[in-house]
Amino acid sequence: MAFTFRGEGGHLGRRFGGPSAMSEINVVPLVDVVLVLLVIFMITANVMEFGLDIQVPKVKRVQNTAQDLPVVSITKNGESFLNDKPININLLAQGIRQRFHNPTAVYVRADKETTWDIIAQIVAELGDANFEVKMVTAPVDSSARQPR
Repeated sequence: MAFTFRGEGGHLGRRFGGPSAMSEINVVPLVDVVLVLLVIFMITANVMEFGLDIQVPKVKRVQNTAQDLPVVSITKNGESFLNDKPININLLAQGIRQRFHNPTAVYVRADKETTWDIIAQIVAELGDANFEVKMVTAPVDSSARQPR
């Protein structure tokens, strides 16, 4: 935004013919800050998928789905999370119904080192609450397979 005043005779100047000051907003620092923030967000966007470090089991065939469903994550220590928030196994169905509008299915992400007992308890709890349980797995990297 710039303000320029033209005096008599078309020349730039103040009311009485003196030199005028031009008021302009310097956008260069603003652009610098925006570009730095853009770079920071681009770098951190890949890291921000989930804050939990869970290594899901690898299988030969993985079904590719893109449904927006609640995600129950189970760490290798047995801690359960509903999306990113810790939750008690006994309050799991109630918490899903409170946070999500009419879900019919739930993704379960369990670390491959999690004991089966905890996974079975959570799947049973979700089954009792009439949720369809969809297990999250990762595809096997075919280039890394060893010949038998």
